[in-house]
Amino acid sequence: MNIVPSSSAEATIINGNETAAAILGEVRGAVERERITPGLAVVLVGSDPASAVYVRNKGNRAKECGFFSRQIDLSADASESELLRIIDGLNADPAIHGILVQFPLPRHINSQRVIESIDPAKDVDGFHYANAGRLAIGAIDSALVPCTPLGVVRLIKQASGSNLSGKHAVIIGRSNIVGKPLANLLLQESCTVSIVHSKTLKPEALCRQADILIAAVGVPKLVKATWVKTGAVVIDVGINREVNANGNASLVGDVDFAEVCAVASAITPVPGGVGPMTIAMLLQNTLDAARRASRRLK
Repeated sequence: MNIVPSSSAEATIINGNETAAAILGEVRGAVERERITPGLAVVLVGSDPASAVYVRNKGNRAKECGFFSRQIDLSADASESELLRIIDGLNADPAIHGILVQFPLPRHINSQRVIESIDPAKDVDGFHYANAGRLAIGAIDSALVPCTPLGVVRLIKQASGSNLSGKHAVIIGRSNIVGKPLANLLLQESCTVSIVHSKTLKPEALCRQADILIAAVGVPKLVKATWVKTGAVVIDVGINREVNANGNASLVGDVDFAEVCAVASAITPVPGGVGPMTIAMLLQNTLDAARRASRRLK
């Protein structure tokens, strides 16, 4: 199959940093205007450096937006019952509107049990089965939706316009964190949605049908130009550490960026694409949870 550039220029780069900054500005403005103080509690178990940096960034952005931010650090050998007791306390705390437990957790802790212990109204990660169920049936106004899929849809609309009706979206990956909730969100936008996974036959052929192609599988540079329809919007959710022949490490996505730029109409880079959107949408979720809690008190 011959792949030709979509135009004489390369694809438009979708800047997630700029869009995330705009969302954080909207959240900060709403906090000031509505005189509300959303409370976000983040629980970190262990001392994984990447998780620690991510948690610190969440706390910093929350404070910048006028939130009450609380971080709870537990040792890697903390028991599951200790973690569940802390979550119970946060569930009962009226100053906390969002609870986020940083994953992955140590192997001796049952992650699903932890997720299910969080009050669905404070589950700003959107992982509780109650929120997943609401999303699945289209009750988005009462759900908290996973942050990365929310950010992905925002970026797609930035590139394609707000009306996605009838577009064919192909998602590579079927995780509960990205693939499945993203499929439900895009169905709500009246897209035709296909999911490619490890058992899909001829995945390249299905991907070439996509008007919108989202890669979220964790395989470095899996998606080549031959997988992409000319003019498609390509969203790269993958973040992979790649070491070159000289021993230098860099972050790369699931999409071969250099190749696909010549084919796509728009594409997210790694880093600087989907990543910044996750924290922005987390704070949007926390603001929404605080608004709902305020309405329940009236």
